[in-house]
Amino acid sequence: MIDWFHPSILFILGAFLIPLFKGKARQIYLVLIPALAFIDVVSMSPGTYWTYNFLGNEIILGKVDRLSLVFSYIFTIMSFIGMVYALHVDDYDQHMATFIYAGSSMGAIFAGDYFTLFVFWEIMAFTSAYLIFAKREKQAIEAAFRYILVHIFGGACLLGGIILHYADTGSILFGPIAHDGSLGFYLTLVGFMVNAAVPPLHAWLSDAYPESTVTGTVFLSIFTTKVGLYVLARAFPGTEMLVWFGTLMALYGVIYATMENDCRRLLAYHMVSQLGYMIAGVGMGTEIGINGSVAHAFNNIIYKGLLFMGAGAVVYMTGIRKLTELGGLYRTMPITFVLYMVGGFAISAFPLFSGFVSKSMVVAAAQHDHRAAVTLLLTLASSGTFFSTSLKLPYYMFFAKDSGIRVKEPPLNMLIAMGIAAFLCIAIGVFPGALYALLPYTVHFEPYTADHITGALGILMFTLLGFIL
Repeated sequence: MIDWFHPSILFILGAFLIPLFKGKARQIYLVLIPALAFIDVVSMSPGTYWTYNFLGNEIILGKVDRLSLVFSYIFTIMSFIGMVYALHVDDYDQHMATFIYAGSSMGAIFAGDYFTLFVFWEIMAFTSAYLIFAKREKQAIEAAFRYILVHIFGGACLLGGIILHYADTGSILFGPIAHDGSLGFYLTLVGFMVNAAVPPLHAWLSDAYPESTVTGTVFLSIFTTKVGLYVLARAFPGTEMLVWFGTLMALYGVIYATMENDCRRLLAYHMVSQLGYMIAGVGMGTEIGINGSVAHAFNNIIYKGLLFMGAGAVVYMTGIRKLTELGGLYRTMPITFVLYMVGGFAISAFPLFSGFVSKSMVVAAAQHDHRAAVTLLLTLASSGTFFSTSLKLPYYMFFAKDSGIRVKEPPLNMLIAMGIAAFLCIAIGVFPGALYALLPYTVHFEPYTADHITGALGILMFTLLGFIL
């Protein structure tokens, strides 16, 4: 009897079988693989699996604990939702790249040593780049080349850091790195920060993600940056500089998103902003800080995927990305509008939506850590998030001046995928205990207190008033 089965095998080997299926059979196969992967990860028990000796070093393909498990749950859930969203795409190359991308991401989060991590890290970089190349337009191809060059740089830094770490310690086991200020420490940190889109190593995200295919952007929003966050939480918890990098990210992203006219680039900047909360929580290194970061990553993958799906549905049906060229779409795309707004309320941390139960935990971690400036700045960033994603974008896209564009709702599979994600955004917001039970540490936090609710609503309503005026 097999005591543990690596979910990466399902995705990576499964990718090469995709061309053998056609029509409905291929569609069933595309959703079956992530469903099987989800069943696989929920049946796992913590432990160390598939350990081998290579040149005197321990290679661990399966390090299973609460931190890796919670990421594996959300990766498989959103892989399923993303594949439902992409069922109408008749391009097996894209589907193959997506499966290998998902499988390599799963391989990275279960890696127990730096050698295994690095191998999956590089596969992840090149397969994700293909989702940008796959658009086959000049801007997309140029953005994809810039994307892969940045990630080659990040991979080189990571490899250098691993080699120096091995030279200093004689071990390649993946775990917390001593804050000794060595070159190996900083090279590894930089390599991880590239994937986590930490400024000034972030420009690849807002440059490349909007140029990807409509369905590819959804998958890009799931894996690369969240694997970057995972490895930072695994290796660099309590690194003080990450608190300030994260706080800067939260503000930087909303400022640029507020000025952006391209709907998908606006959401990409907000991805940087939301990552800032997670990075800051990792930098604090406390139990509530790590829990808040992981919970926010879990929720972010769902609501950010929903936002990209909603905006992508509009781009798919109209062929237009600029907000100033859209307007009046609520008449013919009301379902898309409603589902998008669920994601908008979730990312804005409205009470009873998923973002509220995780973002408030990160802010509370800053308060408990007596970081008044960080608390204030992260709270201000919430105002900018609501302004641009839940007010500006939907107003100009669905209302504002009628553009005269009359398109119907997107294909049914896209609406179903958005509906599943929207349901999860609400379910987690209403019943946060289910998510809290999955987090790395025992949760002693109650999001629905009078202080949290009135504070959040006060910021959001003041922002709404400012937008109206």
